[in-house]
Amino acid sequence: MTNVKRNGLVDALRGWSLFGILLANLLIFQYGIFGKEEISFFNLSSVDYGGYVTLKVLVENSFMPIFTFLFGYSLILMRDRLRQRERRVKWHLFRRFLVLIGLGVLHSTFLWEGDILFLYGMMGMLLLFFVNRKRKTILVWCVILFSIVTFVSYLGGGEEVPLMSEAKMTAYMNDMVNIYSSGNYQEIKNHRLNVDPMELSVGEEIAMVFFVPFLLLPMMLLGMYAGHVRWLDSSKMKRFWYVSVLFIPLGLLLKVSFYLSKEISGVPDMSLIGGSVLAIGYIGLFGYIYSRSQGSEWMRGFESLGKLSLSNYILQTIICTTIFYGYGIGLFGKMGVVFSILFGIILFIFQVIGSTFYLKRFNQGPLEKVMRLFVYLENPFRRNQKRPMNDEIKVS
Repeated sequence: MTNVKRNGLVDALRGWSLFGILLANLLIFQYGIFGKEEISFFNLSSVDYGGYVTLKVLVENSFMPIFTFLFGYSLILMRDRLRQRERRVKWHLFRRFLVLIGLGVLHSTFLWEGDILFLYGMMGMLLLFFVNRKRKTILVWCVILFSIVTFVSYLGGGEEVPLMSEAKMTAYMNDMVNIYSSGNYQEIKNHRLNVDPMELSVGEEIAMVFFVPFLLLPMMLLGMYAGHVRWLDSSKMKRFWYVSVLFIPLGLLLKVSFYLSKEISGVPDMSLIGGSVLAIGYIGLFGYIYSRSQGSEWMRGFESLGKLSLSNYILQTIICTTIFYGYGIGLFGKMGVVFSILFGIILFIFQVIGSTFYLKRFNQGPLEKVMRLFVYLENPFRRNQKRPMNDEIKVS
């Protein structure tokens, strides 16, 4: 049996993407999942509004697709390792996705509305239909779904749709700011779970749920195809550079089209597909930097953070809700975008350092141990047992 060496670039890229996800999520932590789209309510300064637009263009919806890509990539790596150990592939993956769904339900119910674990777990169940397919089949489906998303984006898929009347939105925003900034834990939880500002018909809700897989599946399938051909080989420096040079400018242009479409008649809003295109460019750029500086302290730090991505993701929620919500410091809507970016950078640095020191003492993070327990049905706290393929026991 041949053991496959762990891919440090996959871990480092996962850690780096967690930084971008943190910066994007700070808009939700500070302004709410609906409030971040109604940012004019908060009367931002010109500097903060500039920071807001910067996050919307450079970060939001461009780092989550990296995680989505890695979810598919890791799925193929994990499948190969399960086959090497002669284990039941789909059954182990099913349990893994079931754990993600369970953690997602707990996360969104008791901590925060911006959870992604539940959605990833559900999408993982769908990917079980592709896990044993040939790479050409996966690529064909990837191209088809990307084409559909591009077509919808061209027709106005990124267009803003009013959730409610202006008067109702103002009332909702006032209520949300008051509760989130000064309410106790139970009040905030009740508001999060019971107050929904979206005025959608049953048909519109069904259509929205149906369309979600079309947004996520293309990057997941691209990741699965990349896992088949081992795209994330850190020795492929030139390929990474070419990808970054091509896709970053294109992705930025597509994302900026959201603002250009409001100013220039006839300019289509292609921001819906722009996030994924920019994410591919970011993957290429980070892969190029990693291949040039592999073994550096910071790259090892990114790797450590990536190995503990599930625990670090939940830790970000705990820290940020404590900072912004009323049962903690209560800075909801008060910190400002620029200072929240600085806060995110500091928090990320502490997570990199903390993850590095943690892995010098322990093999896995606490939630990674929980995942191992349920996926492999083995006691993760026994010292003298064969370690499973913990490369892939993560959010993605």
